[in-house]
Amino acid sequence: MATSVRMRYLMLVDLACILVAIVMAFVIRYEALINIRPFLARNWTIFVVAPLVYLPVYYAFRLYYRLWRYASTKELMMITGASIAGTALLAVVNFGLLPLLDIPHMPSRSVWLLVGIFSWAFLGATRFLLRLIQERYRPQDLQRTGAFVGTPSRVLIAGAGDAGAMILREMMSNPALAYKVVGLVDDDPGKRNYSLYGVSVLGGRNDIPAIIEKFGVDEIIIAMPTAPGVQIRDIVRISEGAGIHPHTIPGIYELLDGTATLSQLRNVEIEDLLRREPVHTDFAAVQALLRGKRVLVTGGGGSIGSELCRQILRCQPFGLYLIGHGENSIFEIQNELLREAEKQARGGTPVEVRAYIADVRFGERILRLFRQIRPDVVFHAAAHKHVPLMEENPSEAITNNVLGTRNVLNAALACNVGRFVMISTDKAVNPTSVMGASKRTAELLVHDAATRSNRPYVAVRFGNVLGSRGSVVLTFKRQIAAGGPVTVTHPDVKRYFMTIPEAVQLVLQASVLGNGGEVFLLDMGEPVRIVDLAEDLIRLSGLEVGRDIEIEYTGMRPGEKLFEELFTSGEDYERTEHQKIFIAANASTFVPESLDASITALAQAAEDNDRDAIIRNLQNLIPEYTPQIMHKPVEENAAEPNKASASLRTASH
Repeated sequence: MATSVRMRYLMLVDLACILVAIVMAFVIRYEALINIRPFLARNWTIFVVAPLVYLPVYYAFRLYYRLWRYASTKELMMITGASIAGTALLAVVNFGLLPLLDIPHMPSRSVWLLVGIFSWAFLGATRFLLRLIQERYRPQDLQRTGAFVGTPSRVLIAGAGDAGAMILREMMSNPALAYKVVGLVDDDPGKRNYSLYGVSVLGGRNDIPAIIEKFGVDEIIIAMPTAPGVQIRDIVRISEGAGIHPHTIPGIYELLDGTATLSQLRNVEIEDLLRREPVHTDFAAVQALLRGKRVLVTGGGGSIGSELCRQILRCQPFGLYLIGHGENSIFEIQNELLREAEKQARGGTPVEVRAYIADVRFGERILRLFRQIRPDVVFHAAAHKHVPLMEENPSEAITNNVLGTRNVLNAALACNVGRFVMISTDKAVNPTSVMGASKRTAELLVHDAATRSNRPYVAVRFGNVLGSRGSVVLTFKRQIAAGGPVTVTHPDVKRYFMTIPEAVQLVLQASVLGNGGEVFLLDMGEPVRIVDLAEDLIRLSGLEVGRDIEIEYTGMRPGEKLFEELFTSGEDYERTEHQKIFIAANASTFVPESLDASITALAQAAEDNDRDAIIRNLQNLIPEYTPQIMHKPVEENAAEPNKASASLRTASH
């Protein structure tokens, strides 16, 4: 009922506009504003024919069924199309049909053309005026808006790019949100003194304190999803120095669709401060690899495994299959993936999603699953990764990380899996922990399988992942919430960090590059001092180090190093065609001939729960493995990461 009433009103408005357009066309054509009546009388048929032509055309283009509150360029194109079609049809009727029927018609072609132009202008103007009215004065918002008219929150947006424009547009189109944007800041000199939707770019980040004081800013929103962490850190420092804790939208790795909305605003997190410049992933190549394939992910319920599943699903595989040991985590990610798969199916790309509860340590179970699924691509993310726990439980590190990887590889070889990617760690390089040594052993197993099968079976190494369940960030957050202290093992300990989405995107990219037997390393930038990480988290929580929260040094734990290295001795590494991925192409040459015998001995030692035998066998297999931390002077240790970073920079040239 409401739709039909609205349609009648719009038709009456359109009728009036068409008649006014005809009058204006005669006025302009004959330059006769006062004496226009004779011209109109002689051409009375146009007043009848034009509405009979235009209104049905408007109806045929469904202009009376649009929600004009959400009108965009698509609606403008429809309006233009309807006007052109109506004007063309009017010309056919006026200059073709009416003369044949001996009915008086309008002889002037210029009048006909002017009628079309004015009709188009009036049609567009009325529709977008309708949008403006509905946008500004929705009845359900008036009451809420009135409550905030006197005290809107005065907002400064940092970033005058696409994301800033999206946030600004949403704030302006929703007055009930009670935001008044006083301006934008951007370090691009080319944007200074320009305006975005009528809001001026007032300066750069260093002008923030003056802008806050001049305009009485209440909130600052950082709308810079592609900015590196150093810029975010600087804006946060400047804003907090002026007494405002800013909010931000997520980084580009989280905004995979590239869009930013107000609903995504959140407090600045440590991930934002450690953010690097975005990496341009060749998504088309990854999608070409996985589209229509059966893709299996072990450890699918873990931090890396679950994000792998999310991003693989976007590549439209035939099927996505998860294997995991923890039923709760598998249950949660399976439900999430099923919901997303249902959306994709509505778009015409159905994906089979299935989950299996299984332990990679049981080879027969894994082999049966592989024979049932028949995967084309396998991502092996299942592993124990906690360094101190694996020091205390070395047999678990062997049975899960080593023997579990062997079971998955044997099943992959038996089922002719075309591509295999194992998730490794930088702790596998010159390991000082059982966990690192077990992952290095797993790498050797992958290289051996690649050599025997001549298939692209590869390993991908990267450092600590922000937000993973074992991340130090989560530990620090819990300690801060409890009132401290925040515990750090050593003032000079450093680690490489990546965000989960970033790591997974690069893992997928590396999977495309592999030919077999290589180790890929993700460029993780510069290492971060853990104590700096702790201090940043304390400040982001609105607290001060030493006044509200103390930092305590507890000493290095078993198996830990002051710094992590990137490549093991003897590996020849270079950058790939992808700027953020290194490759050690000769990694398979380090596989010893006695690998099978060493793995058998490790399995027996693990079964006997013989820690000494496990350590001994790992040392025989991996000569660079040193169970005891070699305590060097701090100055010498601190220099090592710089040497590694310099080597990487040299390799890139």
